[in-house]
Amino acid sequence: MGVSQRQRRFIEEYLVDLNATQAAVRAGYAPKSAEKHAYQLLKRPEVAAAVQEAIERRSARTQITQDMVIRELAAIAFAMVTDHTSVAEDGAVRVLPTEGLTEEQRRAIAGIKVSRYGVQVSNYDKVKALELLGKHLGMFGGREESVAEDNDLMERLLEQTEEDLDTDDLSEVQ
Repeated sequence: MGVSQRQRRFIEEYLVDLNATQAAVRAGYAPKSAEKHAYQLLKRPEVAAAVQEAIERRSARTQITQDMVIRELAAIAFAMVTDHTSVAEDGAVRVLPTEGLTEEQRRAIAGIKVSRYGVQVSNYDKVKALELLGKHLGMFGGREESVAEDNDLMERLLEQTEEDLDTDDLSEVQ
């Protein structure tokens, strides 16, 4: 069985920000029941398959892969200021020529500007990049608890009476 037009709209909206609840609202589901519908929609095999297919098509179209994103985050996360600066014997800080840096080292640089105080080199947010990589890898011990809490919440929502739902919404999810 294929996906309905409304489900297709949900899938398109879901790809915008991967926020299922907001995608359900934007696709026309009632805000009051959007979280429940989003959960139910993503559990449907045909919707899950369509989401995966759409993600793969977008990746092929844009030539952006998860590996590329992880490599870029790693370049930022593991960059060191000594990759592009050196300290001379007299204590002066010198910026290394960018043509001598690797591509990975250059990607970690957010900006270079000359001010009255000298040259300032700024890197992207290392802590944020490490946080995103850690979350991707399931680190920090909270991921399992968070997933369990999300599942508990979804189970409670599913146990609510159908009286809380609009009849339009029920026809699309069942």
